[in-house]
Amino acid sequence: MTDHTAFDADSWPDPPAAGSEAEAILGALERQRSTVEWKCSGLDAAGLQTTLGRSAVTLGGLLKHLAHVEDGHFTRLWLAAPAGEPWDSVDWNSDPDWAFRTAADHTPAELFTLWRDSVARSRAIVDKALAQGGLDQLGAYVTRGKERLNLRRILLDLLEEYARHAGHADLIRESVDGLVGEDPPK
Repeated sequence: MTDHTAFDADSWPDPPAAGSEAEAILGALERQRSTVEWKCSGLDAAGLQTTLGRSAVTLGGLLKHLAHVEDGHFTRLWLAAPAGEPWDSVDWNSDPDWAFRTAADHTPAELFTLWRDSVARSRAIVDKALAQGGLDQLGAYVTRGKERLNLRRILLDLLEEYARHAGHADLIRESVDGLVGEDPPK
């Protein structure tokens, strides 16, 4: 049986030392994705439901939230399409913390699958977009301010989201079992 919560330290990404702007941004994003995956890996349901202090944020909640963010950034902001289920049936105005709140309803394997599948969709969308042009391309979604975000902005916003939550994951994971560090042991 495959352990869907395991992390493969041999796959740890290293952003290019001297690559293009797109390669640098994607490399940094992959490193942040891997950091969150590593900090959430190998835990049972109780570990993924652990909170720190007064915060209600859990590692499982972070995985589900980041799955939504991945789908939202590229399906909604880039393609101007619905993000798909389970996201489309949520009333986000009345329950903005739905992803965090409902993560405990899933097994660790389900949470990792949800997150990894959303990351795979994002990667495919970004790969296709980059093959069709550069970071200056505008997404299809039009904001309330009548603006369209370019691919660079969408990627940088996602990178910022991951960096913020990697810090949360680092603190929560240390409180669960003492795991610390910037890079996984090899």
